[in-house]
Amino acid sequence: MTQATLPLPQFKDFNIQNLKQQIQDILVQGKQLLANVMMTQNFQDTLKVIKNFDDFENNFSEHWGVLSHLNAVMNTPELREIYQSLLPEVSDFYTQVGQNETLYQNYQFLADQSEFTHLRPALQSAIRHAIKDFKLSGVALEPQKKIEFAKIAARLSQLSSDFSNHVLDATQAYVLPLSDEQLQGIPESSQALLRQYGQQKGLEQATATLDIPAYLAIMTYADDRQLRETLYHAYTARASELGNPEFDNSTVMQEILALREQQAQLLGFETFAELSLARKMAPSVSKVREFLLDLAAKAQAPALTELAELKAFAALDGIENIQAWDTGYYAEKLKQQHYNLSQEALKPYFPIEKVVTGLFAIAEKLYGIHILEKQADVWHKDAKYYEVEEHGSVIGGFYFDLYARENKRGGAWMSGFRSKVKDLQLDQKPVAYMVCNFAPPVGTTPAQLTHDEITTLFHEFGHGLHHILTEADHIGVAGTHAVAWDAVELPSQFMEFWAWEKQGLDLISAHIESGEPLAKDLLDALFAARYFQTGMQTLRQVEFALFDLNIHDIVPAPNTQQIQTILNAVRQRVAILPVPADNRFQHSFSHIFAGGYAAGYYSYKWAEVLASDAFDRFEQEGIFNPQTGQDFRQHILAVGGQIDALDAFQKFRGREPKIDALLRHNGWTIKS
Repeated sequence: MTQATLPLPQFKDFNIQNLKQQIQDILVQGKQLLANVMMTQNFQDTLKVIKNFDDFENNFSEHWGVLSHLNAVMNTPELREIYQSLLPEVSDFYTQVGQNETLYQNYQFLADQSEFTHLRPALQSAIRHAIKDFKLSGVALEPQKKIEFAKIAARLSQLSSDFSNHVLDATQAYVLPLSDEQLQGIPESSQALLRQYGQQKGLEQATATLDIPAYLAIMTYADDRQLRETLYHAYTARASELGNPEFDNSTVMQEILALREQQAQLLGFETFAELSLARKMAPSVSKVREFLLDLAAKAQAPALTELAELKAFAALDGIENIQAWDTGYYAEKLKQQHYNLSQEALKPYFPIEKVVTGLFAIAEKLYGIHILEKQADVWHKDAKYYEVEEHGSVIGGFYFDLYARENKRGGAWMSGFRSKVKDLQLDQKPVAYMVCNFAPPVGTTPAQLTHDEITTLFHEFGHGLHHILTEADHIGVAGTHAVAWDAVELPSQFMEFWAWEKQGLDLISAHIESGEPLAKDLLDALFAARYFQTGMQTLRQVEFALFDLNIHDIVPAPNTQQIQTILNAVRQRVAILPVPADNRFQHSFSHIFAGGYAAGYYSYKWAEVLASDAFDRFEQEGIFNPQTGQDFRQHILAVGGQIDALDAFQKFRGREPKIDALLRHNGWTIKS
């Protein structure tokens, strides 16, 4: 394995206090820049002003990105304290930038000059986006309201971090030792994982935790219904008033929503939902709600049929009143009976090294790139580093950190470490972090993925390719920067389709012992089960999206009790299975309270329409058609936020998006 080509952090020598000092020093430089900004009335001089801020942003985002990443994947008391202590200062600085009228006038001056059209396209687009961002950051507010806006922004940063920390701490605090009887039905590989969790907690027996691999193993396979119920209540009540008061997110949610409303109204919007959509592809809140309700209506009939089937199957086992903690268990058994398919039977065909190698081969076939593992310092022994080459030159890099562990935030995500920048002074290659929480290797046995985990890996890799294959050469629009939030999921959801194609599966499967590709009977069963419970799954996503939209589209902002009432009303409208009264899903809904999806969770379904329609072209022209792959790369992946998302899609597809392919990919219609 050769050494990494690109300059990277030296994690083994990392001193967190030094990083804190570096961030503070960079902020001081930024404040000096801001204090000295002037209007020049000269195009080239004004460009230099903007360039100074671009250079600052590039430097700061790299250092802050390292700290944010480590805080998520290697959370320690020291790291958390440093991250929390810097948040207010960072938030305050960026609020000052967004509200600096002189800096805004510099950007506007450039856009108003005839020479503007001679700038490289990425810079033109970045300037236009910056002007819009100034307006949405309160640049036109009167002084007292600017101060108020800044206080709100700083407090929101702190609250989002608190929310995330509470979820992590509540998850880590739960430990339930298991008896041999409670392990009945759980596959041996998952039992070994639970024993490994026990060892990590200092116990000599298998142990249930709320980490996703442990939770899903029990909810999917444990015959002990009481155990499933116990774990369900613990998981869905995390970070709520029903658990440890220290980790309760009740007042955190309430304050976040109230402050978001104040922020929106300061900017002239009635609700935060309206402010959120000002940066998105969807035309209005009413159109988003209409889209979600229409999708729910289309999913309703399939979902009711699926639920009736599940209830009838559970009744054969003596369960007359199916509950939320039964659905995963009986769904898995029903899938086995219907299709002779289980996630557990599939796992030996998907050892992680084969899946990763095959994933890279798919990207290479589609986009003509080459991916190689390189030697580099990493923050944990499980993390790996890779570089992407084209025509013998390195064009970007990325890290994989794929396994769940203590002190690591749950979920899966991609974040940029370094963005693409290319100007007269700098030729900077993009580098990404891609993080998942799969079940780790047990002993000497390599990690094996379920098919669901494979689609998660493909999803995050799609985000990573969006970051790395960008040709937009300005940090403001490179990769996912400035891409409409409801289009940013297009490349990730699009990538998932190759996990459902035989040609793709052939590349990622090899039995852990025999090396044989996925057996035909299992392949047939997997395809047959593709549409299993897609109606119920769609309604679940619509439920989350409508809840998110509704709590951000009501005046005044709801308190803790009203948040629950709104969720109950959404469930009454679209859910088909009663939810236990103590379910506090909202208290750990990090996407909207600690991530970037506030009043934007609908983006997953909105972008799914785009992704399905985009893949439909590959289905017509060949899923590894190199020209189609290059077209997708050129029109979608390469453009970043430089081109409007709808325009970019239309250039690739030759028309506006249609919902037909999404309905077919859910199994609700057939291909004509």
